[in-house]
This record gives sequence, structure tokens and C-alpha cells, in this order.
Amino acid sequence: MRRNILHNYRIFLVILFAMISKFGFSSPQLPDYLIFKGDTIPVYNLILEDYFRQINQTDQGDLFGLKFRDGASFNCWRGYQAVYEIDNDSLFLTHILSCWELNDNSDSLDIDESNRRLKTIFSDKVNNGRVFIDWFTDKISIPNGKLLRWDGVFYNIFENEILVSIDKGKVIETMELENYEDKPNGINRRFNDTISSIIFNELKNVKWRNIDIFDCSESYLITIGEKGKVSSVVMSEYQTKEQINEFWDKREYNYCIRKIKSELKDLRFDIINHQGKPYIERVYIEIWIEDDGKIENWTN
Repeated sequence: MRRNILHNYRIFLVILFAMISKFGFSSPQLPDYLIFKGDTIPVYNLILEDYFRQINQTDQGDLFGLKFRDGASFNCWRGYQAVYEIDNDSLFLTHILSCWELNDNSDSLDIDESNRRLKTIFSDKVNNGRVFIDWFTDKISIPNGKLLRWDGVFYNIFENEILVSIDKGKVIETMELENYEDKPNGINRRFNDTISSIIFNELKNVKWRNIDIFDCSESYLITIGEKGKVSSVVMSEYQTKEQINEFWDKREYNYCIRKIKSELKDLRFDIINHQGKPYIERVYIEIWIEDDGKIENWTN
């Protein structure tokens, strides 16, 4: 009975995720752009939004008349794109454009409207058509090389990056980083869509000897830690202590988690870094254990 309920629940989730994808509720977002050493590079820092947060101003979905609700693309929920420039080791805001203007011919850019927006927000801070970004202290990642990870919306990790450290609008350091480390006997981790299959292949030959007592047919989140090893395993529906305490059979939960961690403990993956620090990755996998103890992969 429990398996039938789980099966129907999985079918419902598949349909739900398909609807979300179809209607674009988690659509990839258009980036802002940074002019750096003569190149125009997509960036994902939301620098202008940081300014609005600092002055406690929100746009309520309506900024400069550029409205998400009035037909703007789901790929540009902010309703605009910003253009920044690093000049003489200083960071400037140069343009605020409506969505997709940057994808058209440069002659179509509405510079007058952009200047009006700058003046509306920053008033006398505008100097020679740009604003010195003295509110921003953070790092800007300039992509270089192949894309390693993307959250489907706004977050990216590239195989190489140039990391520019900014302190109140001033460039204090620029570093070239390699974000992928090949480890001796490490499992290739460049393509994240293969990791769940690798994990499943480790689990498919497991002897589930307590199948008549415990049913480990569930969805799991498996964390690859900073050293490239599996650091934790949780059921996706039971991630906090409170949720775990609500699990109907603690012995089953503990058995399943211990069993999977034990089977995956010898896996060694290559290392992915982001901005000089190891990237900790969570991998989603669903498994289904048949009555004969054989396992099926429900993830793909």
C-alpha cells in the first residue's frame, strides 16, 4: 500500500515539475554586463539590487516603468539589465536598460532613457553619465572557460574565472583561478548530470538484506563535501532534526541512511571550487527497491 502511494506521489511530482518548467516560474535570468579591459562580460552579482536593499527601497515589481507583470519576459523578472564598467580600478554603473536591449543592435539602445533612470535614482551622484559604485564591497566573478555548474536561474561556476575583489567600489585585487581540480583516482565531476548515475551504479549491487523489515525506497539528497567525498546522506523529505523525528519508523530511517553512506564511503570525486573555495554539492537521487532486493533508479 505504501509503495502505491509513493508511486502515485512521484507521478504527481513529475507532472508538477513539468508544469513549472512549461510556465517558466524558475526561468534562467538575463545577466547584467561588465565592461572589463575592453570586453563586455556577463556577470551575476545584482549590484544595483544591493543598493536598493541598503537604502531600504523595494521596487514592488515596478522599477522605472519596467514591469514584470506587464508582459516582461520571465527571463528578466527585474524588468531591466544593468551595465557596469571597471575604469582606473574603480567600478561604475553606466547604463540601466530595458530587457533585451543589449541583444539588439547597439544603435537601438535608448541611452536617453537610461540616463533618465540613472538621474532618477542617483541624482547628483551621476557624473559624466555614470555612477561610482561606492556601496559595493564583494567579489565579481568573470567567467572564463567551460560552464561547470548552473542553478538554472542565475548562479554559475566556470572551469576558470577571474575574481575581482572590490572594496567600496575600488578594485583591491584581481586573481585568475582554476575551479576544477583533477584528483588521483578521482571520479570526473565536470558534468553534473552524470553524478546521480554514478551513485546509482554504486548502490544497484547492494544486498538489501532487511527488505522484509525496512523499505529504503525513497528520494535522497547526497552531499559531496569539500574533499570530494560523500559527507552526508538525508532523505529529501526529512532534512532537519524535527522532520527526522516525525519519520514514522526511526529504525528504518537510520538503517537506510547508514546503509547508503556505507556503500558510498569509498567514492572519491574531483574537486570543484568557486571563488577559491570548495563547492559543496547536493545530488538528488530516487531509488526503488523491488521485493527481490534489486534496485531501480527513479531519478532519470
